[in-house]
Amino acid sequence: MFQVRIHGRGGQGVVTAAEMLSVAAFLEGKHAQAFPSFGSERMGAPVVAFCRIADKEIRLREPVQDPDCVILQDPTLLKVIDVFSGLSEKGFLLLNTNKTFDELHLRGVVEKLPPGHAVIVPATELALKHVKRPAPNAALLGAFAALTGLVHFESVKRAIAEAFPGKVGEANIAAAQEAYDLVMSQERAATV
Repeated sequence: MFQVRIHGRGGQGVVTAAEMLSVAAFLEGKHAQAFPSFGSERMGAPVVAFCRIADKEIRLREPVQDPDCVILQDPTLLKVIDVFSGLSEKGFLLLNTNKTFDELHLRGVVEKLPPGHAVIVPATELALKHVKRPAPNAALLGAFAALTGLVHFESVKRAIAEAFPGKVGEANIAAAQEAYDLVMSQERAATV
C-alpha cells in the first residue's frame, strides 16, 4: 500500500487533490481511498488530506501517520507543523514553491531521501498562469505522477476532467501537464 499525506491551507484544493488522486488510481484498477482531516474549517487554516492506493482492498481508516509521499501545497506550513513527521526514508517529497531546498533550510530532510525523491514545483505559479487562481492541487498531481510513477499521467488528466468539467478542467490539465513535464525534465537532467 502506498500512502500519501497532503498538507495545505483551506481554499488550496487539498481535499480535492486527494480525491482526484484516488480517482486516478481507481481508473487504473487499483483500490484507493481519500479523506480529509479538518481542524478549523476556514479559508487559510491548515488542512491535511490523505490518500491510500493499493492493489487489494484497503481496510485502514485512520489518518496516514507514516506516509510514503508528502505533498506540501503551502511552504508557510513548514514553520507551523512538522509536515515530514513519519515520512519513510524511501519516501517522496513534493513541494510547491519557487525557492530551493537550501533557501528553505531543508537540505537535511532531502538528503535523508533517495536521490530524485524530492522535487520542487512552482505549482501556484502554474495554476495562476493556466487557471487564473492560486490553486496548486492539479499541478501537483501532474508532478506526483512524474515523480512517483504510481499513477499514469493520462489517469490524472481523466480525474481532473471529472472533477472540473469544461474549460476549468482544461486549464487545470494544462497546469498539471506543465508540472509533469517540469519534473520529467528534472529527472532526465539528473540522469545525464
